[in-house]
Amino acid sequence: MSDITTRADLEQLIGQFYGKAMQDAVIGFLFTDVAKLDLASHAPVIVDFWEMVLLGGTAYRQNPIPVHLSLNRQSPLTAAHFDRWLALWQETVDELFAGNTAEQAKIRALSIATVMQTKIYNDK
Repeated sequence: MSDITTRADLEQLIGQFYGKAMQDAVIGFLFTDVAKLDLASHAPVIVDFWEMVLLGGTAYRQNPIPVHLSLNRQSPLTAAHFDRWLALWQETVDELFAGNTAEQAKIRALSIATVMQTKIYNDK
């Protein structure tokens, strides 16, 4: 099993992860009913984000915090939602990749989930 080294690797990871997440009993509705995520158009943006985080890419220019705060106002994002997101992410990374960057993908996801929860909690 190889490590995450290219944008194509990230495209594979994002595709497989969201395939699971959007059908998941715990968090799927957040993507399909609340965010109404059009994965075909949004996946490249998500790949841009992870390419920036893991591979030093420069295409991502957005701030994901306001979008998630808005989603939380529509349907509260709970610790259980973040825990499930993180578990699916880690599971998908482990199914596809092994190596330093794969480990960083899991560590960074935990950090991102923690920051998002802190921002949501403080959005009063």
